[in-house]
Amino acid sequence: MASLGNLWCSSIIARNLSFDKGEFGASSSALDFVTLLGLPLSMLNMSVVHYIAHFRSRNDEARLQGLLAGCQKLLLWATVGGSLLALAVWVPLGHFFDFQRTNLLFAVLVCLMMSLWSGFGVALCQGMAWFKRMAVISVVAVSFRLIFAWVMTRRYPTAWMALSSSTVSFLANFILFYWWKDIFRHPAQRISPWNREFIQFLMVTGATVGGTYFFTTGDSLVSKKYFVGGALDAYQMASKFGRAIPQAVLPLLIVTFTSRSGSKETAAKTDQRILLMLYAGGLACGAAVLILFRGLALKLYLGQPNAAAADMIIPFSFTMVLIGLNQAVGMWSLADRTFKVAILYGALGLAYWVSLLLLGKTPQILLLVMPIGAGISFCVLCVCWLAGRARKA
Repeated sequence: MASLGNLWCSSIIARNLSFDKGEFGASSSALDFVTLLGLPLSMLNMSVVHYIAHFRSRNDEARLQGLLAGCQKLLLWATVGGSLLALAVWVPLGHFFDFQRTNLLFAVLVCLMMSLWSGFGVALCQGMAWFKRMAVISVVAVSFRLIFAWVMTRRYPTAWMALSSSTVSFLANFILFYWWKDIFRHPAQRISPWNREFIQFLMVTGATVGGTYFFTTGDSLVSKKYFVGGALDAYQMASKFGRAIPQAVLPLLIVTFTSRSGSKETAAKTDQRILLMLYAGGLACGAAVLILFRGLALKLYLGQPNAAAADMIIPFSFTMVLIGLNQAVGMWSLADRTFKVAILYGALGLAYWVSLLLLGKTPQILLLVMPIGAGISFCVLCVCWLAGRARKA
């Protein structure tokens, strides 16, 4: 529901903003820029979530409570540090990616601070597996974003106002702070998470989170750096549909990851492989459906046809299938504790993004480099993954 709501909100913004002026493209890439600025903290947060979940599965309540107390302090200071780091690089990186307007840069900063501090509470709640509460809050957040976008972008059809709709949606996450007292059901002595095991979790989970961002989203900032006007708008519209392919089947990958993290028995392995095959089949079917009905999808999304975006959807779809497969290998390796492959996944994601920055100066070249880079990365990952499995056997 939240994903559909966000797609609907994106459609509202696309219809309300001045078309072919670059406003829609600027607003979409600005949100991805916010994610980039918060990436170091996201890596740490996900490492903490993964580490806490690891101890929850052991049913060691005393250690879990002490660890939660220690992670609360760690996340607090990490959020402070992440905010200061973001403030230091916000303007230089903004200018590098061609965010020149002061009002849009300021909107990025406000959205970033809201994202970082709302994520402070989300991280511990994820570790405690409060998924029902978070699901309700995500629906509330999307409702906030929809209402704000519907009203405000009609009156002020600008990129900074469209980005502000995401800022408003982050307010819903602060509801999580109401339940903080439930995390600590009894007094606990703080246990510092800093040990060799946690550092290993930090390196591997950070590499997986970073690699996923660079593979799935990094091209957005490349387009903002080099494209203008209608080309930027068309590219961002194509990207909305292309990225929906792996997102649509992501629940299958999450279930596979959760199952693989908790059980490696033979019976469970069979189910996990079936889920992986369903995931790969879903990627292929999603790409085929999107390519066949891309014209209709864009007309429903934008309210009018867009030939440029329709042409871009074809190579974008092929790229996202390969990237979805890369993500599957990366997540499986993380769950299977194949740490070298997980770190390789992060390194390949960074190399892929740097290649796009160096070469993708036009939409045609960018959309040519993307599937080639994603395909090479997939081949390298598969070879290393299979070689590691062969050595274990």
